[in-house]
Amino acid sequence: MSTADFMAGRIEATKRAIIAYEDAIEALGVAGGVESYTLDTGQSVQKVTRTNLKELNELLSSLYNRLATMCARENGSAAIVRPAF
Repeated sequence: MSTADFMAGRIEATKRAIIAYEDAIEALGVAGGVESYTLDTGQSVQKVTRTNLKELNELLSSLYNRLATMCARENGSAAIVRPAF
């Protein structure tokens, strides 16, 4: 596997992760940001805890930063800039 193929695969995987996290954040937002609740099925009682929206948003930002970095590397636009005094 070439480096270009590897980077393309990681970029696609990151894009899929971004979509998954955006979908999860949207689903939790629709539910009013509920942190936890108790589910009583009649046969058992289970406490269900949802992930904190702030943490999900921070992870989503991290994924977008990772994607931008990988795209820059793949396209050759990542450069080290030095002052020209």
